[in-house]
Amino acid sequence: MTTTIDRSADITQPLEKLGPDETLKFNSDYLRGKISYDLLDRITGGVTFESNKLMKFHGIYQQDDRDIRDERRRQKLEPALTFMVRVRLPGGVCTPEQWLKIDELAQAHGGNTIRLTTRQTFQFHWIVKEDIKPTIQGLHDVLLDTIAACGDDARGVMATADPLNSEVDREVAELSKQLSDHVIPNMRAYHEIWYGKERVATSEDEEPLYGPTYLPRKFKIAFVIPPFNDVDVYTQDLGFIAVTGPSGVEGFNVTIGGGMGRTDNEPTTYPRLADVVGYIPKERLLEAADAIISVQRDYGNRAVRARARFKYTIDDKGLDFIKAEIERRMGAPFEPTRQFELTTNGDSFGWRETDRGLFNFGLFIPNGRVSDHFMTGLREIAKVHKGHYRLTPNQNLIIVGVSPEDKPQIEALLAQHGLDEKQFSALRLNSIACVALPTCPLAMAEAERYLPDLVTKIEALLDQNGLRDEPITIRMSGCPNGCSRPYVAEIALTGRAPGKYNLYLGGGFHGERLNRLHAENIGEERILEILSQLLSDYARDRLPGERFGDFFERTVDQPAAA
Repeated sequence: MTTTIDRSADITQPLEKLGPDETLKFNSDYLRGKISYDLLDRITGGVTFESNKLMKFHGIYQQDDRDIRDERRRQKLEPALTFMVRVRLPGGVCTPEQWLKIDELAQAHGGNTIRLTTRQTFQFHWIVKEDIKPTIQGLHDVLLDTIAACGDDARGVMATADPLNSEVDREVAELSKQLSDHVIPNMRAYHEIWYGKERVATSEDEEPLYGPTYLPRKFKIAFVIPPFNDVDVYTQDLGFIAVTGPSGVEGFNVTIGGGMGRTDNEPTTYPRLADVVGYIPKERLLEAADAIISVQRDYGNRAVRARARFKYTIDDKGLDFIKAEIERRMGAPFEPTRQFELTTNGDSFGWRETDRGLFNFGLFIPNGRVSDHFMTGLREIAKVHKGHYRLTPNQNLIIVGVSPEDKPQIEALLAQHGLDEKQFSALRLNSIACVALPTCPLAMAEAERYLPDLVTKIEALLDQNGLRDEPITIRMSGCPNGCSRPYVAEIALTGRAPGKYNLYLGGGFHGERLNRLHAENIGEERILEILSQLLSDYARDRLPGERFGDFFERTVDQPAAA
């Protein structure tokens, strides 16, 4: 489908009122900047400030090993600079051939480890500057890229990973790929810098959707297939809730304005749940996405970056105004919202037969870190698997489409490599952590490396109260930005300083309610003390079928003292 972008309402702000990122983007020659020159500089392991900013649009972040940062500073050495490279993988769909290439690149350039993210894709860490181009070219060999995996643009599009209806799953996965290909920047700079393509002179608008300054901030999109809310659709800038009928997907209820990021001690920033604004038939999917993205492009705050996400645009301009402007650009109003129900945001594990007589195996990957026996086992499975892999929004993995004839072979490989382990508590199976230290430059505290140990200590409290099999969502982020979607979890911890966290409690198990701050800047001893009392109360006083987050909301009125 070809759509015409309405730019008649473009907002032009005086140059002196724009934030520095806006000027940088405008002067970048459509994201080219001086990246090519910086890649050739062997005096440093990093790139300039400007190139680092622009490379995010190419799916690349400069990082350093913070475990040894102070020691290198004492030795008057440059930080141990490396790069994170994030793959664009719409809907988390990955073929065995692609998995084997990811594995190969991780062994060659990424420290023998792969990270599965909370947005259903892969991240490589520890890539040195001279290995970025071989990594991206290796991805290109299996039709993968890193375009718009980061940056002020429409990020990788998510989709429910393991619904019950195979035909609906196939259609929504295809639509997520179609939409992702439609909304990413044209990025001729990407092809020139990483693939060695020649620049072609043209008088056409190089970015017809984005223009020379792209979006004010990142923009996240997801598809959800009720009753599963594994993508946490209310946390997305733009969500499409599938409405199905006898012939498959008929259309989508549309949500706008979700977002997790916030800044501590800054009340003008906050997490927000999306609003459901109406229904569209599936034939209008691309034009609706264009209209919504263009409204954020034109009305988003380009002066104060902390207030630039779509959620703030909606709150500043008013939901009614934003909805009316979207409808004007679509050329038709939203239809009334269709009925839907979301009942879980977790994953299924172990074997499950699909409606087509095939089998899926849900594999728990602690905090999404694929290394050691996970890496070896999944490599061997990819060599014989005839279906595909599916990355989940909860950092886990599904081996999809195993025939009854092939199931014994996959089962044997899972057992051989210790991947058939089932003895995990329900809390651990519903845990998510961001990468945090040592690579993330924003992290204030540990997350991925610490959460498994903390969960072990909380499991002891669950065992004391007979709650080991009670599903409770727990999420940890090393900073308040919320990459692990903590603010909708029943238990959430966001880093404040080494060993110190804010404790949030009371989110909805289905992702439908924000939690609230319960204790601020506390360490492990106080965290366990608070949870010990609350879990004891929950075991004793909960109503039949009542979730922990619902119990907390019903019974706890005041924040705890630090």
